Amino acid sequence: VLLDAMRRIPALEGAGIQRFFCGPESFTPDVRYHLGESAELKNCFVAAGLNSIGLQSAGGVGKVISEWIRDGHPPVDLWEVDVRRNMPFQINRKYLRERVSESLGLLYATHWPFRQYATARGVRKSALHDRLAAAGACFGEAFGWERANWYAPAGVEPRYDYSYGRQNWFEPSAREHHAVRTGIGLFDQSSFAKFRLEGRDAERVINRVSANDMAVAPGRIVYTQWLNERGGIEADLTVTRLSEHAYLIVTGAETETKDFNWLQRHIEPDAHCVLTNVTSGMGVLSVMGPKSREFLQSLTPDDMSDQAFPFATSRNIEIGYALVRASRITYVGELGWELYVPTEFMQGVYDELVGAGKRHGLVHAGYHALNSLRMEKAYRHWGHDITDEDTPLEAGLGFAVKFDKPGGFAGREALLRQKQSGLAKRLVQFQLKSSVPLLYHNEPIWHGETIVGFIRSGMFAHTLGAAVGLGYVTAAQGGTLDAVDPDGYEIEVAGIRYPAAASLRPLYDPRNERIKR
Repeated sequence: VLLDAMRRIPALEGAGIQRFFCGPESFTPDVRYHLGESAELKNCFVAAGLNSIGLQSAGGVGKVISEWIRDGHPPVDLWEVDVRRNMPFQINRKYLRERVSESLGLLYATHWPFRQYATARGVRKSALHDRLAAAGACFGEAFGWERANWYAPAGVEPRYDYSYGRQNWFEPSAREHHAVRTGIGLFDQSSFAKFRLEGRDAERVINRVSANDMAVAPGRIVYTQWLNERGGIEADLTVTRLSEHAYLIVTGAETETKDFNWLQRHIEPDAHCVLTNVTSGMGVLSVMGPKSREFLQSLTPDDMSDQAFPFATSRNIEIGYALVRASRITYVGELGWELYVPTEFMQGVYDELVGAGKRHGLVHAGYHALNSLRMEKAYRHWGHDITDEDTPLEAGLGFAVKFDKPGGFAGREALLRQKQSGLAKRLVQFQLKSSVPLLYHNEPIWHGETIVGFIRSGMFAHTLGAAVGLGYVTAAQGGTLDAVDPDGYEIEVAGIRYPAAASLRPLYDPRNERIKR
């Protein structure tokens, strides 16, 4: 670098080196930049945490930050380096000292799939953590949460053996997957971010932000996206109307700070409306599978039948000594309920479920099984399959957009323009025709001799018997994409192109018959 500088500025040849300084580097907990507008202070933009590669990154960072400031939004999807991904606890000095001591060494290390941090663990725990550990849980760390990723069989140590092939949890997770498809699985999803929006203007506020219609009866669950003015998806979540003036918003753990900030900034100063983060106040136990109704009915006097408790309904029921909010919704593609339990009742409700579950074949299931189940059903995940650069129409989520609802919604005009001009890209589900390769992320999608996209997320689908992936296919320049060639695509894995079946509809239960029976 110095020699290049001398050629550019000859006077430097005789200047000499006045001081040579070697000091400590600045590293972030996840070895990614901190870029963008702060969640805490409007119009405060951050460009920091460059992790020893600041010189080589400076040009790109300066470009995207200046465009972000100028346009009011990032020029490309930058969520992985967005400063709003950070949680409040991550300014804790003890946490930073321990985690950064590890993350520094990972910059050029092998990036194993599903690799888990070894330091600064146990920051955020479900009320059931010890019980899940006793059941054989192998925990992964996500956004500070200790989450059960898979359960080791008796006599097997719950730890990871990393590989780019089938890792040691592949078969245990497959058993969990099949249990949910054929019987009952129990997930601890307490890491969900949960907000309450309350006040006489709550309906107006949430309806303006949401693409779907929030003017529903109390007890109804609405799946929706929050859009930016370009029609891009800023959030993907469910909203439950609790009463005339109260809503419960449930979103992913990863986007807790971002989504809270997004909604908070869309509450007008004169609106009679209060937003509260209640994540810590409730745990979540998901009971999923075709036998879940029979199982829950054995534990509660409340009517769990399809007639009394249809899909997308939420109400309080009795389990054990507790009143819990049961929401009939799913992220695995089966009949099931998410149980929202006050934190102090979590252990008692869990014990009731597990105690009775021995007679019904209840199986503990982790987040790896959750991912394979949702991928099989082609359920989208924000940050991978859908981002602020993708619209609901491109992502196949047009069913959740209500163009004609009173008052409209943010992003409506952009979607109408796109609807009129046609779609240049579509989100497609792929299933490899070989059961050997695995898909993770970013594998090229070939159509003939042209790369037409990349896999956004991938996982082995145990019911379908091969790896599946979700990825956008882009039309030829200037064209639109109305359909996909079901047998004309290949996915490249480690330099080898594998034929794949392609579909715009879920390859598993495309008519949603299993979740609504």
